[in-house]
Amino acid sequence: MKKKVVVGLSGGVDSSVSAYLLQQQGYEVIGLFMKNWHDDSVTISDECPWLDDSNDAMMVADKLGIPFQTVDLSEEYKERIVDYMFNEYERGRTPNPDVLCNREIKFDVFMKIALNLGADYVATGHYCRKGEIHKNGETIYQLLSGKDNNKDQSYFLCQLTQEQLSKTLFPIGELQKAEVRKIASEQNLVTADKKDSQGLCFIGKVRLPDFLQQKLQPKEGKIIEIEAEKKLYASETPNFSNKREELDYLVKKYEYAPSDGKIVGKHQGAHYFTKGQRKGLAVGGTPEPLFVIDTDVVENVIYTGQGKNHPGIYRKGLFIQQDEVHWVRKDLALNTEESLKVQARIRYRQPLQEATLHQTENGMYVIFDDPQASITEGQFVAWYEGEELLGSGVIS
Repeated sequence: MKKKVVVGLSGGVDSSVSAYLLQQQGYEVIGLFMKNWHDDSVTISDECPWLDDSNDAMMVADKLGIPFQTVDLSEEYKERIVDYMFNEYERGRTPNPDVLCNREIKFDVFMKIALNLGADYVATGHYCRKGEIHKNGETIYQLLSGKDNNKDQSYFLCQLTQEQLSKTLFPIGELQKAEVRKIASEQNLVTADKKDSQGLCFIGKVRLPDFLQQKLQPKEGKIIEIEAEKKLYASETPNFSNKREELDYLVKKYEYAPSDGKIVGKHQGAHYFTKGQRKGLAVGGTPEPLFVIDTDVVENVIYTGQGKNHPGIYRKGLFIQQDEVHWVRKDLALNTEESLKVQARIRYRQPLQEATLHQTENGMYVIFDDPQASITEGQFVAWYEGEELLGSGVIS
């Protein structure tokens, strides 16, 4: 009996080539397109990209001669992704919809549908790889970065579990993007030259502020500039009586009040802005561009600093609440008071940074060797050993 694989056909080149490769490897392949949005109360854009995408996916399935169907997951998507996002932005945090979409939709709701169709595996067009090791008589799955360093998407899968990995295949993980396009054009797949999709996971061509404005009401507030020479940046490092005090000091945020700086402009809502943001402030006339260094959604104030080397942008560490610490490799999870040298990133495509994890009873501290720019609450930090992603957590 051939093993059965359901491929999440998104209408892009990566998932198209994934389906083709699995077919070549002798699997019985089924194409499934996820429709994740049709809430007319929140207009996304005048174009309707999901229709084009589902047509492209259908044409690819037709060309490969595999069964194809569309599943409507818009209800789950709204509940688990969109509502969560609005909620996070309202709290002044910046969620990562792509990581969430993988955890909540593709590898949960979608995977269950696929397994109910009798599939042995689910496959996606992600640029990452799966490894296997055997330890104490059991199989442990590894999440490894994709061979194309420029395209590696392991970060987006940082919340996967052993159970999910055991049933997942990543057919293009060993390939470079150029090779994937070449295969698509040799096979005359309609998606061969299609541009990579940008925008919210599966919602298509949407500008986030436009999207947020439909649910979060604009309200005018002040933009305040904090000078880099401020006393609060020049404090001496105190003496610590224990390790926990030192860790707390290293992850501490700067606290700002409007009186710490000068008003340089107005904005339409602090919850539309995120740390490190430069565009959209519409304040000119400063020698160096202004960057957001903090937002206060309660008082509706945005704090900014000039230039990307402003001290308010940098911090040495971050903290993850215990219930938001996630190990892909559960067998390597730290016990209280243990620490581990790793490489970590706080955003997609960031080069890996040297760091140390410190596990305590109420959560984990991630302390970097070098200060990091724009550590943002609500985003994910993922930690690696070489090319293996070991775990991740939500920055609190």
